[in-house]
This record gives sequence, structure tokens and C-alpha cells, in this order.
Amino acid sequence: MRRASFLLALATLAGCTANAGAPPPAGPQASSPSPAVTGAPEVELRADAVRVIATGLRIPWGLAFLPDGTALVTERGNQVPTGIRPTTPGSREVIDTSGVPRILSVTPAGKVTEVQRLSEVDTRIGEGGLLGIAVSPNYATDRWVYIYYSAATDNRIARLHLGEPPQPILTGIPVADLEGARYHQGGRLAFGPDGMLYASVGETFVTRDIAQDRTNLGGKILRMTPEGRPAPGNPFPDSPVWSYGHRNVQGLAWDPAGRMYASEFGAGLFDELNVIQPGANYGWPAVEGASSDTRFVNPLVSWTPTRIASPSGIAVLGDHVYLACLAGRRMYRVSLDGRTVEALVGDYGRLRTVAVAPDGSLWVMTSNRDGRGTPTGDDDRILRITPP
Repeated sequence: MRRASFLLALATLAGCTANAGAPPPAGPQASSPSPAVTGAPEVELRADAVRVIATGLRIPWGLAFLPDGTALVTERGNQVPTGIRPTTPGSREVIDTSGVPRILSVTPAGKVTEVQRLSEVDTRIGEGGLLGIAVSPNYATDRWVYIYYSAATDNRIARLHLGEPPQPILTGIPVADLEGARYHQGGRLAFGPDGMLYASVGETFVTRDIAQDRTNLGGKILRMTPEGRPAPGNPFPDSPVWSYGHRNVQGLAWDPAGRMYASEFGAGLFDELNVIQPGANYGWPAVEGASSDTRFVNPLVSWTPTRIASPSGIAVLGDHVYLACLAGRRMYRVSLDGRTVEALVGDYGRLRTVAVAPDGSLWVMTSNRDGRGTPTGDDDRILRITPP
């Protein structure tokens, strides 16, 4: 494999409180501003730490494991521009329409099988399509799989038994069109240690002020029961809203103490890794990155500029948070004592998702065929990484 490197840098951790298996205390808590990660000395990654286990995928996005260790992978299925997105009204580009939204299964040995195609998904240009996927904690008995996808007029969360049509459990998640494209859809799904289903929702790019409107689902992290109802203990009555003031969260994960983390795309100044507190306001669009305004919770770590980050999926393994970065074309590892290191810098292109496999390895998916990368003949790929 090509040379992979780590980069050491210091970052200040924000305070947080949570209990494993139960919601942390409600109410926002102020945190101190943290410096942005900018750079530091490099160290080497072991040569045999990364193995490519699957190739030829088409814009993979979500990844979740079944009890037997098989992974379920979503392919977005969007119509993908072959060149740069138009920047002037009326400009046009060639569109590749061969992709279809589908769920794949991938074994630890790398065998890829199509499970089903989903005609319900709206496949227009942008950042929508078939996105997040989560497996029920009780899958052995209930067989439920959950998906987040774009429909014609909204984004939706549905559950399904593999091979059967999805059954929507939450509809009306806002979606906005911009010159025929959709941006900032969020889309990550994950079950928390409390057994509730969490979802990240973007503010749709063109209506960013909805992130501060607690009656609107856009720009939020949601917490719901497996049936799609507002979960008991949520901070706002009869609402699935768990936290707000988000721009475009695409990563959700919990550490062994039950603390919740989320990655967030900035608008060009600061990308963020946040500790999520119920009822807390994370500032967008008033604030990007850290501030002294006590109304908003500051990030745990921030990155500037976006060319070194654009964090999408995240995973927690032990006392480290791993972040897959798109524009940054690298993976960050943030330890709870404040150190940040980076790996795979430029080796595999854009990285969309990272997840912990049942055997303790990390699976990382690329996103080089999404119209913003430079794909190789093997893209998109799934990597298996032995953590350092």
C-alpha cells in the first residue's frame, strides 16, 4: 500500500456528562473554546495495518453490522455529475445515471452481494439518496433494519425486513432543492446505548435558519423509539429533537461511558467534533467553531480549513474517536486526553464512513465516485484497518 502517516496535534477537550445506557442530564452546558487542529510532526503507520476487502462499490454511504458479522452497506444511487458542479445558472454537465440505490451485504472475507434495490429513493444530484442504515439491537428476534433516504418531497426514516419494502416511521424531514440538487441532508442513523434510534438531519443548505427553530426537524439530532415516536426523556415535550443548531452532522457514536459524539461540516471556517448534550444549542448559523457565547456549546475539537477535514462518519473504539474525512482525504483519531492524530492522508481519497466491526477492526468506506473525488479503477472501496 502507499505510505500512510499520522500527524500529532493538541486540542482542548470540552466538558460533558453522561451515563451509559441512559440519557445524560438535560440542558445545555457551556464549554471553553478549543483551538483548531492545524498540524504537527508525523509518525509512521504499520505497513500491514490496512487491507482492501471490497472494491467496485458505487458511492457507498451507510454501514452497519448484522449479528453474524456481515455488514450491510447502502449505495446512495444518485445521478452523479462527471465533472464539476455548475456554478452559474443555466450551465449544464454530463450526468451518469447508471447508479441505483441499493443495500449490499459484505462479508468479512469481502464477498459482496446485492440484497435489494429501493425504488422509493429519489436519485437526483446532490447529497441525498439512500444514506444511513442501522440494525436493530434486537435483530435476532425482530429482524428490523432502519434506513434514512430522500423521497420526492422530503427525507424519511423507515424500517424494513431485508428484501421487503420499507415502512416509513418518520416523514416530513425537510429537503430543499437548489438548481435541481440537494445538499446538507445529514442522514446518519445509529442506535444508542439506551436502545433508542438517533438520526442526524441537515439544515438543507438554503434554509439554514431552521437549525435554530426547535419546531423544525432540520439542523438537528433526533432521538426516537424504534417505532419512530419521540423517545421518553427527550428535552422538548412531544418532540424527537435531542439537540439543535447543527449545520450538517453525518457522524454519530458513543464512548464506553455513554457520552455521545457527532461530527459536523463547517461552512469553510471550522469543521467540528462535538460532545452532544440533550437540549443543547450548537450555534449554527450564528456560530461556526468555538465562541465565548455561553448560549452555545463549543466543539471538542475543530479543524481549519475544511481541506484538512470535512468529517463525515465517526466511530468510537476504546478511548478514541475516529473520523472519516471527505475533502481532507484522511482519518483522524481523537483521544480523550486531548491528542489528535491523522492517518491514511491522501492514500485512498475521500473517506465517507468508519465503523467498528465485531472483531474490533475498523471498516472504512471511500466516496470517490460521488462527483467530487478522483476515482481509481477499484473505487469505491472498503478498507479493513487494524487500529494502532
